[in-house]
Order: sequence, then C-alpha cells, then structure tokens
Amino acid sequence: MRSLIRRLRGALLRLAFNRLAAFAAGFSCAAAAVWLAIVDAPWESWVSDGLGLVAGATGAALILVALGGRRPDWVE
Repeated sequence: MRSLIRRLRGALLRLAFNRLAAFAAGFSCAAAAVWLAIVDAPWESWVSDGLGLVAGATGAALILVALGGRRPDWVE
C-alpha cells in the first residue's frame, strides 16, 4: 500500500512539473467538475458531489501550477 501511494505521488509530481501536461490534466479535471455541477444526472449523489469538488480543486491547482511555472525555493 505504501509503495502505491509513493508511485501515485511521484506521478502527480511529474505531471505538475510538465507545464503542458499539467494544464491539459487540470483543464480536463475542471471541465469534468463543471459538468458534474451543471448537469443533473439521475445517478448523482453526495459521493459524486464530493468527487466533483475534489476534481475541481485539483484541476484549478494544476492550472495554476501550469500558468505560474516552477519558482525557486529561495532568492539569494
């Protein structure tokens, strides 16, 4: 279980460091969240509402990382 979490974390970090991939993944997550918020599907429940919020927040974070780029940890 621990190695799976490490692999997922590594994949997310590699995605965030690639600006084009981060923007594409962020836009798709945000678009899915907007679609879940707008469309009233018959299968929707509190679980899908929560997953939509998580997908929207992840998408917004990835878009901000893609637009802002990498910044140094400190400035000398």
